[in-house]
Amino acid sequence: METEYDFSQGKRGAIEQTPPGKTRITIRLDDEILAWFRDQVNQAGGGNYQTLINDALHEYIQQRREPLEDTLRRVLREELEDETLWDSLFTKSHDALAKLAAATLAEDQAGETQELDPG
Repeated sequence: METEYDFSQGKRGAIEQTPPGKTRITIRLDDEILAWFRDQVNQAGGGNYQTLINDALHEYIQQRREPLEDTLRRVLREELEDETLWDSLFTKSHDALAKLAAATLAEDQAGETQELDPG
């Protein structure tokens, strides 16, 4: 450690510049709120608790802006899209299973299969 340091070239302010669209502030939060967000980051294996807080605030604002009727419409549309996707995937898997069953039956009828050894 030196006895004197030269700060003549030093600059005041934050070391990291705030990215565009963000504002650096000081905010007081309850300990339990901060602990919960930090715990979420730890459980996820890393990340930034401030980003989680920002995301939670965005979600809250969105819920406040979006009337209940619009929320219900959005959720129903999402559910219907999921249902349509599942129907499509099931239909495709059913076709594949039917083909596999037909091929297996044909092999069995042609005598190309063997008894399973239960031992």
